[in-house]
Amino acid sequence: MSDYQNTIDYLYSRLPMFSRIGAAAIKNDLHNTQLICSFLGNPENKFKTIHVAGTNGKGSTSHMLAAIFQKAGYRTGLYTSPHLYDFRERIKVNGEMCTKEFVSSFTEKVKPLIEEIEPSFFEITVGMAFDYFAAENCDISIIETGLGGRLDSTNVIQPILSLITNIGWDHMALLGNTLEAIASEKAGIIKKETPIVISESIAETKPVFTQKAALENAPIYFSEDFIELNAFENNWNTASFSFSQPHVHLLNKPLFDAKFTISCDLPGKYQAKNLKGVLVACQLLADMGWKLTSEIIQQALVEIKASTGFMGRWECIQASPRIVLDVAHNEHGIKALLDQITTTTFQQLYIVTGMVKDKDVDAVLTLLPKNANYYFTQSHLPRALASKELAEKANALGLKGGIYDDVNIALQTASAKATDKDLILVIGSVYLVAEVDRALFKK
Repeated sequence: MSDYQNTIDYLYSRLPMFSRIGAAAIKNDLHNTQLICSFLGNPENKFKTIHVAGTNGKGSTSHMLAAIFQKAGYRTGLYTSPHLYDFRERIKVNGEMCTKEFVSSFTEKVKPLIEEIEPSFFEITVGMAFDYFAAENCDISIIETGLGGRLDSTNVIQPILSLITNIGWDHMALLGNTLEAIASEKAGIIKKETPIVISESIAETKPVFTQKAALENAPIYFSEDFIELNAFENNWNTASFSFSQPHVHLLNKPLFDAKFTISCDLPGKYQAKNLKGVLVACQLLADMGWKLTSEIIQQALVEIKASTGFMGRWECIQASPRIVLDVAHNEHGIKALLDQITTTTFQQLYIVTGMVKDKDVDAVLTLLPKNANYYFTQSHLPRALASKELAEKANALGLKGGIYDDVNIALQTASAKATDKDLILVIGSVYLVAEVDRALFKK
């Protein structure tokens, strides 16, 4: 067994991991992360950062920003979670995963500290990312929160800009049972005198952000005040978003005209909301002196997958019958996905789905269409909801389908039954999408 494999086995077995066991893995303070950073010589202070939080869309937003900075010629770090196939997807520089050698040497270096303070898996990976970005001399790093914001391990950074995508119902047991309470946790990334961009706000959350920004004397920008979506065209692997800027005259040296179109290789209609936040952020960053232009932004957004290795967001892995993977897994995400479906043409809908126990499963199932063919399955994690239990909950709500032990068996069964004009969706969990063996399906 390689040093790297031994290291990964050690990290998975020694450290509590949220994706496997859920809430028990969460440490609700920044103390361990501060100790880890101090032990490493505070690498988080050696490069500039942008901090991204939100219920949905923070992965897409982080990858969009990383693609833009890379295209602009900056050495760009990107920290996201969870990973789909390889642990090292969490820590990238210019789209390249960190090396296996680094993971092994870093873990060896911090083992004495691990034994002493017993951190969570996430706390150690945050320290690992900061150490790597410092060693790689990153100009800027995009840092995605794990859960929440205020007590999230990533919240030890002093970013040049913060961005919150949106607030929805997710992780209520950890973040609160009202949208205001969840927003308050996410608003914890708003820092003193640091610009904050809100990609999407609603009546319940807007005052929470406004008050926290006022408290921190932080300039706040709600993207809907600056950019409107006028038209959307879905081409499966890319999409065209037509925007307007009604208040373009209020911007200092606007990057885009009053009306402009963006092509993006993340073709979900819901990406319009993420794009709005990213475009407002780019305007502010350009004002700060970062060399971002409309041409660079346009070029970057049409090649996000190629430049950053991003996967699992309205991702078409087979054309006939069409198979689309999407990690939508909560009420907000599923609503956005169903809105996307209305922009596509197909005959019959097949849905392969599996979820985890600590989500509001009934809220998601209630939204799903009753006229689809269902294939109930599960990921191979202790946190996964048993496919039989998922099927029972779904049946009670009028959703009918078979039960499968593995997502690939479910997907192959659906694919064999579907015609060339049908659509097959794999949804419900990041971990389910991660277990899809793409090699089994033809582009």
